[in-house]
Amino acid sequence: MKYIIIVLAFLAMSCSNKAEDAHAHNADGSHAGEEIPRLDHTIWTDKTELFVEFPALIVGNGSRFAAHFTVLNKHQPVRDGSVTVSLIKDDKGIRNTVEAPSSPGIFSPVIQPKEAGNYQLVFELTTPEYSDKITIDNVTVYANIDEAIKALGTAEDDGSISFLKEQAWKIDFQTAPVVKGEIYDVINTSGVWTPASGSVKTLVATSNGVVDFAVNNLTEGTQVKQGQLLMNVSSQGLASNNLSTDIASSKAKYQQAKSEYDRKKELYESKIIPKAEFEKVESNYNIAKSNYQSLSSGVFGGGKQIRAPFDGFITAINVANGDYVDQGVALVTVGTLQSRVLKTQIAPSYGLTMENVQGIWFQTKDGQWRNVATSGGSILSIAKDVDNNRPLISVFAQVNENIDMPEGSLTQVQIAMGNATKNTMIPVNALLEDYGSYSVMVQLSGENFERRPIKIGKRNGENVEILQGLKVGEVVVTTGAYQVKMASMSGSTPAHGHEH
Repeated sequence: MKYIIIVLAFLAMSCSNKAEDAHAHNADGSHAGEEIPRLDHTIWTDKTELFVEFPALIVGNGSRFAAHFTVLNKHQPVRDGSVTVSLIKDDKGIRNTVEAPSSPGIFSPVIQPKEAGNYQLVFELTTPEYSDKITIDNVTVYANIDEAIKALGTAEDDGSISFLKEQAWKIDFQTAPVVKGEIYDVINTSGVWTPASGSVKTLVATSNGVVDFAVNNLTEGTQVKQGQLLMNVSSQGLASNNLSTDIASSKAKYQQAKSEYDRKKELYESKIIPKAEFEKVESNYNIAKSNYQSLSSGVFGGGKQIRAPFDGFITAINVANGDYVDQGVALVTVGTLQSRVLKTQIAPSYGLTMENVQGIWFQTKDGQWRNVATSGGSILSIAKDVDNNRPLISVFAQVNENIDMPEGSLTQVQIAMGNATKNTMIPVNALLEDYGSYSVMVQLSGENFERRPIKIGKRNGENVEILQGLKVGEVVVTTGAYQVKMASMSGSTPAHGHEH
């Protein structure tokens, strides 16, 4: 029994030594048990964000990329298309193409380097909508794992907030770069929406008659199209002021005047009658023709048709279905959804004039800021005089877009004036406020974020001046910052280098 135990112990020691030998070195002399360091890069173009993770490039090792492509204007994953990755040195290299993402937004090409050195890594994205090319310079290919570990070390937790691309793609999420732009002094006030000239039209009865609505449930706010029949004004069955009778009488007078005109015209051209006599006949003819055309225009079924003059909506209805109306009575008012006038009032002490006003921003129904000039609008006028009854100066601006706010409603307004200064700025939507202090979520890389306190200055509509805390070129979260903030407070963040 003692000999059996000794033999078993010897065999165990032998196996242990073999195991240590097996894990000690690779064929190239590197340590087999050591993990290859992972790298990541985040690159933004005008169209695309590329966040790519991959193991350090080592001669003879196949490195699989997890290349996350995001369409910036929607911040959605690229779902269709192909990606070609190229490893280039001295205009020579290797490449690999994948024809579709392995999962929405993520492409997984593989590159196996053949020679150590410094390379250029190029990603070429082709989608049904657009193409993009993204280059990463100074990418090193190492001779072996030991060399890679020595150069790169091991990954350490930098304390950043982890928020995966797959999480961002599932929510309403958007980012924007920190830029340098023009900042103006602004006057903060409020304005009221009023109709622009020509954007509202009141339709009147062009003859006496009974009103008959052509649209079921015609009410204020009803959408209408240009040329749409709204109502008829009919005089059928009336003993007096009957339109059909008036049209017949007018037609007879017109035909009689036309016959007289044709006859006199021949006599005048033959120099039989004087010019004065012909001109009198011609005048009677034109009057009779105009009267007949006016009475018969828009008549159908014995009544005058009232049609919408443009696309818009009903702002007022002044009669009820079945009412009798006289010619000239206002029937219905139609307004357009475009071309509103924004009226605001400010104190004369600001010294605002047409010469020093630089622009006007207003706030929409959903709280977004818009520049009047963006949709082709303009500042119409600035009043010059004040008195006891009018202590404020009125400013009028035309806005050519769908406001979706009723006439007479109020909105927040900012008026830019004076000369602009250049400074760092970001969209207002990026701000996180806590008891008067401001911060933003800065995107450090594709999936790493940092909450950073900032000091703000002037607000210019959709942008805010940054006095401290951000540098031009950094990227901040403009939509979805609260979700990133909650991820930092959850107490558990997804591991870096997650599997795709």
